[in-house]
Amino acid sequence: MKVSFIMRIPALGAATLAAVLDAGSMEAAAATLHITPSAVSQRIRALEDEVGRVLLVRAKPLRATPAAHAIVRFARQVALLESDAAAEMGDASARVSVALAVNADSLATWFLSPLARLSARYPVVFDLHRDDQDFTAGMLEDGTVTGAVTSRAEPVGGCRAEPLGVLRYEAVATPAFVATWLPEGPTTEALAAAPLIDFDRRDDLQSRWLAARGVDPAAPPRHRVPASHDFATATALGLGWALLPRLQSAEALAAGALVPLGGAPIDVPLHWQQWNLRSALLDAVAREVVAEGRRVLAV
Repeated sequence: MKVSFIMRIPALGAATLAAVLDAGSMEAAAATLHITPSAVSQRIRALEDEVGRVLLVRAKPLRATPAAHAIVRFARQVALLESDAAAEMGDASARVSVALAVNADSLATWFLSPLARLSARYPVVFDLHRDDQDFTAGMLEDGTVTGAVTSRAEPVGGCRAEPLGVLRYEAVATPAFVATWLPEGPTTEALAAAPLIDFDRRDDLQSRWLAARGVDPAAPPRHRVPASHDFATATALGLGWALLPRLQSAEALAAGALVPLGGAPIDVPLHWQQWNLRSALLDAVAREVVAEGRRVLAV
């Protein structure tokens, strides 16, 4: 009878691999781990020998190979379980780093409040990774983060998903901008000439809103401001019109500093996904984030 053995992944080697990828270099990881760069290199090579696969692309910065993703997830899961065990044994001094991915507009409007409450109750530090909501789920798949705000409803492999609500975007501009560029209202001809603001080259919200009004999205001049707070500030300064989350624009709209351009809002459904790991800390993160999302986001 053929006997098969499960591959054993050394926890120390896996933790070192995660540290190297977080830091971007052997030297930076060595400083974090309080060992020499030579020792870091030896641990990585020993781990690669153990699993029989190359785990790092030796470039600047160092990058994970596809084979490394499962090992990095394992390392982060072990760290969470160690934290839970330490807490149960009464050790409140051991802090664990929890990596989370979030889209820029959620980060700027509602996501930090639940993290602040969590940090007051648990020995945790948060390592936040910002990306578009259509791409944050990929960070769960490769082990970069343990949880993510994402537009993806279907659970990533090995994860569970819960709906948060809808981030509602509405087209707005300053009264002065409207007077200059849209004096007869947001007509097709005026919108084709009026400057707009995109977050970055992947931001398609303004293009979708224009297309729904029969305007060629390629026609208007476009600014790009790739930071959520600065994006809102640029709109408030009259650099162009843009779609802002109602959570971000409500105060300026109420004060008359911004005015709505009309048209149907664009709703972006958001979901919380996290590893399907029974961890007291990770479960607490999920409860706080999901409760806050459902409290502030549209249904």
